[in-house]
Amino acid sequence: MPETATVTSNNMINIPASIRKKYGIKAGDKVIFIETDHGLELVRVPTLDELFGSGRADRDKLIRAVRELEAEHRGEAAR
Repeated sequence: MPETATVTSNNMINIPASIRKKYGIKAGDKVIFIETDHGLELVRVPTLDELFGSGRADRDKLIRAVRELEAEHRGEAAR
């Protein structure tokens, strides 16, 4: 169900409580506005604590990619 917010005279908006609760947006959280062909999207920015360890699932792939890049760099530097 669509929710409506009003832009104040200070150019601020209040995100409706039902939307904040559904998407876990709390006071002090950051959000970004993304322009799309259909309008604007509001996206909550995860905190560093929430992102910590997020690359662990792909750890081996990341290590392999870094090693390949290092080897490529060494090869180019040797020329």
